[in-house]
Amino acid sequence: MTSEKIRVGVIGANAERGWASRSHLPALQVLPEFEIAAVCTTREESARQSADRFGAAEAYGDHREMLAQADVDVVAVSVKVPHHYHLTMDALEAGKHVYTEWPLAANIQEAREMTDLARAKGVRTMVGLQERLTPIYLRLKEVVAEGYAGEVLACSMSWYQSGVLEMAPAAWWRAGRAAGANVFTVGFGHLVDALCMALGEFTEVSAVVATTVRRWEDPASGRTVDVTAADNVLVAGQLEGGATMSIHVASVPAHASGYRAEIYGRDGTLMLDASETSSLGTLRLLGAKRDGPGLNEIEVPDRLTWAPEAAHLDAAFPVAQMWRRFGEVIRGGESEVPSFETGLNRHRVMDAGGSGGPARQLPDGGDHEFLAVIKPLPGEGMKGLPAEFIRHGEDFTLANPRGANHGQVISVPLLGHP
Repeated sequence: MTSEKIRVGVIGANAERGWASRSHLPALQVLPEFEIAAVCTTREESARQSADRFGAAEAYGDHREMLAQADVDVVAVSVKVPHHYHLTMDALEAGKHVYTEWPLAANIQEAREMTDLARAKGVRTMVGLQERLTPIYLRLKEVVAEGYAGEVLACSMSWYQSGVLEMAPAAWWRAGRAAGANVFTVGFGHLVDALCMALGEFTEVSAVVATTVRRWEDPASGRTVDVTAADNVLVAGQLEGGATMSIHVASVPAHASGYRAEIYGRDGTLMLDASETSSLGTLRLLGAKRDGPGLNEIEVPDRLTWAPEAAHLDAAFPVAQMWRRFGEVIRGGESEVPSFETGLNRHRVMDAGGSGGPARQLPDGGDHEFLAVIKPLPGEGMKGLPAEFIRHGEDFTLANPRGANHGQVISVPLLGHP
């Protein structure tokens, strides 16, 4: 596959709502190396509407029919998180390359099975961690590697979004933690991936994952729904090279301060800032040498923008960046993209922090996940550490099924207990 267009089938291609209509489909339209060969929704009528709008040759109301009948090379899975697993597994079984949105799956076991099947089938995969391929994070990685800040010693990141008290019923499916689509799995997952891409992986991590607002209200009708999904995530850990990292991602009632990341090294300081608008699309990269006069904006060169100018619209741009690199990989290139392996490693970090554990009622009445710590042995890093949690009274132990040569086993009391 060197000259012909790469034929894409998009599952979840509703023309009126959803992520695919705002990102994948507009992005694919402006990338000449791709062709939208087929679209699929749960109803053939809405699929046909999407095909007419985005120029797809075929429309399907059943993904199994699309996989069996349509001539597609790669499948995009852009649906609610609880459906990622079975749709992705079916596409992999059909021998297709697959781009599945983030979170890769609703839990780490599903993510592991998806990754294993992709490896067995020998197909190319990508998970929708698109922040890491935006020009500003790519430039941050370059600047760090070039030694602008010298040895990195300490980092922090915070992202506060307004709106935790109200939610339209169309999004109520996210209210339960089992749905896998909340501040922790989505917001934290995207941002920690981009920072780790630039700064290095965690070698030790602990976390608090909390549900502080237990009921959402529909602003139109006043109806409410019970909530168990996380709305606050606090993470602390150590990165490769020894730098410390602290992160707080939260959904708050109002007047959120937005996004800010700070990186302090021996020779200088770097910052990512979008606090004025709370939009990641307005990020600025700032830097100052230790003995310099103060923070100044660091230029992001045009060479880090791969998507066509027509794709520079909201959500479509970072996804177009992803599709461009994925196309190179599908054609046999060596471009670096976030594969299912990358997604599985992110799930491992989040699982260690509490996404896979049960909520526990503490004396103060709050719902919190447990605190867990991973500290692999030297040279092992977070990779290859499939963590499972085993309850021992009021403690959780991080047990490593692969043996002590991959990591230490550490037992930590639940928060709120001695």
